Amino acid sequence: MKRNAKNNGLLFLLVLSIVFCSNSVRRTTYTNPVGEIERIGDPFALKHEDTYYLYGTSPPKYGFKVWESKNLVDWKDKGLAFDSRADRNNWGVNRFWAPEVIYYKDKFYMIYSAGDEDGVMKIAIAASENPLGPFINVKAPLFDNGISFIDGHIFIDDEIPYLFYVKDCSQNIINGRHISQIFVQEMSKDLLSLKGLPRLVIQPDQEWEGLLKEYQWNEGPFALKRNEIYYLMYSANFFASADYGVGYATASSPLGPWEKYEANPIVKKDLSLGVSGPGHNSVTTSPDESELFIVYHSHLDADNPRRGRTLNIDRLYFEGSLLKVKGPTRTPQPMPSK
Repeated sequence: MKRNAKNNGLLFLLVLSIVFCSNSVRRTTYTNPVGEIERIGDPFALKHEDTYYLYGTSPPKYGFKVWESKNLVDWKDKGLAFDSRADRNNWGVNRFWAPEVIYYKDKFYMIYSAGDEDGVMKIAIAASENPLGPFINVKAPLFDNGISFIDGHIFIDDEIPYLFYVKDCSQNIINGRHISQIFVQEMSKDLLSLKGLPRLVIQPDQEWEGLLKEYQWNEGPFALKRNEIYYLMYSANFFASADYGVGYATASSPLGPWEKYEANPIVKKDLSLGVSGPGHNSVTTSPDESELFIVYHSHLDADNPRRGRTLNIDRLYFEGSLLKVKGPTRTPQPMPSK
């Protein structure tokens, strides 16, 4: 009996050792889509200290969820970051879209779009002491010109904040066509007001952007800077179309003038891989900050684009002054570098 008990004890320790070792083996690759998040659009990844926080357009329809990760691949649902029902300063009633969060002056600021009771889309600013929330409106709406604006993106350059935003095609009619245009303005240092007049950044003017269609889009702006060159990434075409994709423009100042890359798009559909409608991206770094990653959505079902969107990450790099993406991918890729 003692020998059996001893053998059983050794067997138990062996099993524990195997389990521990298998759990401690680090993944070496990932495959898109990542995160096991079934429905998310317009993903924005914030890297703060050693943790990533993910925000996006997703259920529920009255606010924004947040996910947390250490490696940009495996995400944990952390609940609601912003709940419009709990905000006494609430104004939005539906269509909560495209949240982005920045860390600025020791606080986290969320910029997002939502529809009011009249169906007009507006941009608002909320704040929190924690990236997980709760975020509370501090300026909602940020401005109100009586027509729809969406997709606010705050870019800080030399301590000056700028707001890139989209004049939505729903009410912006030019020469008989509904056009979404991207504008930029300097912001006040507290992020609660805009300075100067809006400047047009870009609008649909390349062939791949569907210039003959009644509705045309340039939306989802995201800005970055390298070697004194400013890059503005954007998405074009209808978000529920397979042709939704990502292009970019460059400038020597956030206020422009901006010139589109002639070989756009740099991210586009690949139906042979099942990739449909890749777009509305953000950009972040790997855990060790040696690599850049584009974070974007694609359609959950290429045959039914309206079914939902899912999360993807791929490597972003520079070839000289040109911005490049290794993707979209659907095969195993090396994990973001530690």
